[in-house]
Amino acid sequence: MASVEFEQLYRTLQAQPDRAALPVEELREAGRRKAAQIPIPADVTCTPVDAGGVPGEWIVAPGADARGALLYLHGGGYYRGAIATVREMCGRLSRAAGLRVLAIDYRLAPEYPFPAALEDALAALRWLRTQGCPGGCTPGELAVGGDSAGGGLAVALLVALREAGEPLPGAAVCLSPWVDLTHSGESMTALAGDDPSLSRSYLERFAGLYLDGADPRDPRASPLFADLTGLPPLLVQVGGREVLRDDGLRLAERARAAGVAVELDLWEEMTHVWQNNGPDLPEGRQAIERVGAFLRARLG
Repeated sequence: MASVEFEQLYRTLQAQPDRAALPVEELREAGRRKAAQIPIPADVTCTPVDAGGVPGEWIVAPGADARGALLYLHGGGYYRGAIATVREMCGRLSRAAGLRVLAIDYRLAPEYPFPAALEDALAALRWLRTQGCPGGCTPGELAVGGDSAGGGLAVALLVALREAGEPLPGAAVCLSPWVDLTHSGESMTALAGDDPSLSRSYLERFAGLYLDGADPRDPRASPLFADLTGLPPLLVQVGGREVLRDDGLRLAERARAAGVAVELDLWEEMTHVWQNNGPDLPEGRQAIERVGAFLRARLG
């Protein structure tokens, strides 16, 4: 049963207007305002860094291991979102996992369409591997993660690294991942009336801005259609009340079929990226603790 705090959040989300047709900059500004309302704990340090030409920020809680790191890719439909919109959650991730978190501001559509986001994620990961730890990080000391579009981008990044013959991180985490830009999952229709955060029209609009004419089945944009063989252990968290539910479920299924070690957490009562709704949501805290336990186990 969902907490009182979540039910209050759900009612708030239900009351918000349909965002599918709002101007891009208005939606970006709304995200910035929401982020500014969530305080960052005083003991979490946030340090800007140039991550291989990509603006980044080290977000580090006390006790984080200097020998490991999590590259975190924010969500926002590839058109909005920023380090600021995930800073507080990344602080909780750092604390739970005992890892430093590198969040990046990858380039956004429509100004920078596909594959700009993937190019930036690759640049940041390569920088992290060579310069992110004293003397460089070994692959087993690194993890990648992301939410929504960032969750899909994390999988696309892993596939791109494998295709390039480069070493893969030791683990990956996907929170409510958007991995199918054709929107073919049954939940896209079945849960349309239950998801107050996303709709097919919203996702189709911003998939179009990101793709800019590219094939939505291109596995670099929709990694659900990629060969997932050889990817590192993967944790997928998805809500049972979000239209992207089947993106997460199918990702887990196809990764397992490819021989990937997959842990799937289906939170039946939750909506899209509930983990990033501040420290006062019990389910969000529990989910982040679960991510932390997964990363501690997989990265040793």
